[in-house]
Amino acid sequence: MSNQILKVKKGDEVVAEKVGLADSFRLRLLGLMFSKDLGGRGGLLIEPCNSIHTFFMNYKIDVIFLSRDNKVVKVFKNLKPWRMTRMYFSAAKVLEMMGGSLATELNPGDQLEIECIS
Repeated sequence: MSNQILKVKKGDEVVAEKVGLADSFRLRLLGLMFSKDLGGRGGLLIEPCNSIHTFFMNYKIDVIFLSRDNKVVKVFKNLKPWRMTRMYFSAAKVLEMMGGSLATELNPGDQLEIECIS
């Protein structure tokens, strides 16, 4: 996991706090595979990324595909283990969170803000 910790917001509403960043080949390759939970993090931002799978995962995840300028491309809630998404060519990054933790209503085109908090 990168040393950077991020916060993801939609306006004044916090979507996820204490988000880890997976921005190297090794971190992106491993992602959340084989983990039992997010280890106290609110999510994992994988960049660059436009498709994911949940092979070798032990829990459901909420997934937000984002464009380069942090606009929502696609949202999946409670994506089960052993699933795969299609490629979203307009996506440049993916935010993965524990299944059921996405409390904010998000729709394609919504603008999110990602800020570094450490």
